[in-house]
Amino acid sequence: MCSDRSKVKETLINSSANEMKHEAHGTQQPRHIDKIGEGASAAQRSDSLVQPINQRFLNNPNRITPVDPAIEAYMRDLAKRTDHPVLAEMEAFAQAHQFPIVNRLAGIFLETQAKMIGAKRVFEFGSGYGYSAYWFARAVGEGGCVVCCDSDARNLERAQRYLSQTNLWERVQFNVGMAQAVFAQTDGLFDICYNDADKGDYPQIWLMAKQRIRPGGLYIADNVLWQGRVTMPAYHDSAMGSTAAIVEHNRLIFNDPEFDAFINPTRDGLVVARRK
Repeated sequence: MCSDRSKVKETLINSSANEMKHEAHGTQQPRHIDKIGEGASAAQRSDSLVQPINQRFLNNPNRITPVDPAIEAYMRDLAKRTDHPVLAEMEAFAQAHQFPIVNRLAGIFLETQAKMIGAKRVFEFGSGYGYSAYWFARAVGEGGCVVCCDSDARNLERAQRYLSQTNLWERVQFNVGMAQAVFAQTDGLFDICYNDADKGDYPQIWLMAKQRIRPGGLYIADNVLWQGRVTMPAYHDSAMGSTAAIVEHNRLIFNDPEFDAFINPTRDGLVVARRK
């Protein structure tokens, strides 16, 4: 079972108290847009922000789909045995609310990678409402722990509701707060550090995380192909994050002699870097 689970309740109470205090003074506490640093990740932006951003993105003629949708549909059809009512509910919520999550194929990939190295301790930089944690929690098994972080207390409540229904909640330590701060306050090495936070912070997170991965462990990051914008370094879209940061993040990883790395192009590209 994950340790220090009381931290979840304490952080949630403090977060809720702060929101109530702001509301009592007639102001609304600003919601974070990035998952870490001063905000929440692309995987947990509020509905009011995500929908117009996604619409602008989908209308972008420069968008490149890394894997042909027909191929991904075929792969998804092969994975029918992973179907679960709660998982379907989580995916339906994402679609209805334009909430970015890793898709089914990426989730299966995360679980497989974790199982292959016998992962028992995972840290997530940016967790949303627990979709990726669902896959990692399945992989770590009883006695394993997935440390989650998100700046929105509502996502903790959603994650607890979803993961409790699948008997996975006891394997999760969910922190409401900034992932970088939580990581700095959490001791020890990890089998996997997973990054799905604000894209502008990707290089910084890599530099933080790589020293805390045990030999043979993995660093995994989502969105490293950035819908093809990594092939267009001059491309700029401030609403969607920093292409230059992702390009630098990928360069740092592949030039690091302590890691072997590969990018799986599924969905929007998942980099896997194994510490030697």
